[in-house]
Amino acid sequence: GAVTLIQRFGGSLNLNVHFHSLFIDGSYEIGPNQEPTDFWTADPPTIPELDATLAVIIKRLTRYLEKQNIIVKDENQDFQLEIPDEDTLGRLQQSSVTYRFATGPRRGKKALVLKCVQDGDHNSRSGLVAKNSGFSLHAGVAAKADERDKLEKICRYIARPAIAEGRLSLSDSGDVIYRFKKPWDDGTTAIKMSPMELMEKLAALVPRPRIHLTRYHGVLGPHDKHRKLVIPKMPTPAPSIAMAEGAASDKSTREPKRISWARLLKRVFNIDVSICPKCTKQMRIIAAIEDPNVIKKILDHLGRPSAPPRLHPARGPPIQDDGDLFPNETFENI
Repeated sequence: GAVTLIQRFGGSLNLNVHFHSLFIDGSYEIGPNQEPTDFWTADPPTIPELDATLAVIIKRLTRYLEKQNIIVKDENQDFQLEIPDEDTLGRLQQSSVTYRFATGPRRGKKALVLKCVQDGDHNSRSGLVAKNSGFSLHAGVAAKADERDKLEKICRYIARPAIAEGRLSLSDSGDVIYRFKKPWDDGTTAIKMSPMELMEKLAALVPRPRIHLTRYHGVLGPHDKHRKLVIPKMPTPAPSIAMAEGAASDKSTREPKRISWARLLKRVFNIDVSICPKCTKQMRIIAAIEDPNVIKKILDHLGRPSAPPRLHPARGPPIQDDGDLFPNETFENI
């Protein structure tokens, strides 16, 4: 069984499609009663095995893309990607792969890079890593069954967003500077671009519609008949006094299956809305007001706007002309 998360970005906001897969490091043995009776741990892979696996991946992938007419093989044994002129998103993605811009005054050029002294430790290529023809396969990260914190850290890493807001900043000239988590091998630590060039890079990272970026395989697949036998089960809550006395269970006392918005906000944004910002004590819901008239009176009394904001009609992006991002509008009117 395995779970694969498809990432479309690199460390410099470039389009770099790659897969992060979490594999169950072994296999289950099913007994006569169709229940798992034992788990057989697999041995760590070797470098020759990784090289052989990567060669198979490259062969099958290029053959599939060639059959789908996505790539074309020329006489020089090189693959060329043909993108029509009307496919704007495809051209944005093509330029993002090569670290270049597709629009604006710096069309076809790379972003300005900021460098420092080279970091020698970042050049390490040891471990379970295989490389071939621009492809790479890494299998050097593993977590034991009792290392739940390490497993959670791995899951958070492979499911991270494309951009880290804390590494974004503005220069004195208004350009956007994005710092890398680690310096490149040549000492590059950040890239510098205009706000519109940043929007171009982010647009290239957006996946096309109806494409799932999380896939489940094997026994972890949603329709596998053995899935419910191997996935962790929810802990059984302690029986209450009423249940111990034989009283019927109440549906309202059962644990909800969905995660509340308060827990989601705390997990994703580290915002705990259940804690009072003044006294730092736990808050509780004392009333749920749904009457619009009562809500309006409360908001008016507190001096808060009680009417929703006026909707503005949608408009196209501003026309760029000689480096002027907004030629017909002033900043105050936007």
